[in-house]
Amino acid sequence: MTLQAPPKRINSHGEIRQVGVEIEFAGLPPRDTAMIVRELFGGELNVVSPHRLLVEDTRWGEFGIELDTQYAHPDKSLVDDPHAEDSEWARHQHQRRVEFHQKTRELIGDMVTGLVPTEIVCPPIPWNELEDLDALFEALREHGAKGTDASLLYGFGLHLNPEVERFDVDYLLAMLRAYLLLAGWLRDEIKVDITREMLPHANPFHKAYALKVLDSRYKPDLDTLIDDYLHHNPTRNRELDLLPLFAYLRPDHPNELLHTQLTKPRPTFHYRLPNAQLSQPGWGSVTEWNRWVEVEKLAANSEVLLARCAEYIADHNRPMLIRIKEKLFRWLRRKR
Repeated sequence: MTLQAPPKRINSHGEIRQVGVEIEFAGLPPRDTAMIVRELFGGELNVVSPHRLLVEDTRWGEFGIELDTQYAHPDKSLVDDPHAEDSEWARHQHQRRVEFHQKTRELIGDMVTGLVPTEIVCPPIPWNELEDLDALFEALREHGAKGTDASLLYGFGLHLNPEVERFDVDYLLAMLRAYLLLAGWLRDEIKVDITREMLPHANPFHKAYALKVLDSRYKPDLDTLIDDYLHHNPTRNRELDLLPLFAYLRPDHPNELLHTQLTKPRPTFHYRLPNAQLSQPGWGSVTEWNRWVEVEKLAANSEVLLARCAEYIADHNRPMLIRIKEKLFRWLRRKR
């Protein structure tokens, strides 16, 4: 598949925009996965704990590989708790607690390996080098990694974190509008797995919020855009999660959602919708990036974007029975 270029290829600093990629799968434990990453991209292996490893100093930076459950990893707050001023006996007791805690977490990790996914968090990669990254997806397939469609229990996803082009509200609003308009098309193209549909991790935006944002009279400043998003979406579990971006833009915002351990501030969109389709030869980050680029193309065409927004609003204002009938006809055509 040919890699598609976004409308704007560079960021606000004049540098090639980057993309973070995260992938979940079963069938390979973290250590075996880390060895594959090192074989492909070089670097040095750093075993943080038995089920959490880093591959450092690769051509792009640091890959993180781990079992995707906090209970398989030592609690950093306990392990790093300073005891320099304690008595020797207290320090000895603390060390014993740490060793017991680490062994317990290692045992939990051993027990759940195969039940919870292995996750790879890739470093930011220039968008025009994603074809090179797809060698990793091919290697995972060859070594027996299992994706979303391998089992009804596998609600695995691939996440993209495309770096924003710039930070002004007009651009961010255009991107949000384009995504809301194309969300249904993306779900049809991806064929979102039924297990992932049932899980909350990539829920769609509610219709009331879409209608508010797509209305041409909606002209917020940046703070209003952020506050409205938080009011209508008090959760990380959106198919396009804007919390990391808003936490980056407004680090002093009082909303607690922007300050949780799981919300990592970064200048990116957090796109959570795609399945991890490792059973499909040729599938990888390029496939999902190309779909994402359609959102960027629509956002960049202001005339078409506004027309599509108006069509969406007009369609919603038609009688409900007519809309249901047309949706049924479209569904039947797709099934033929």
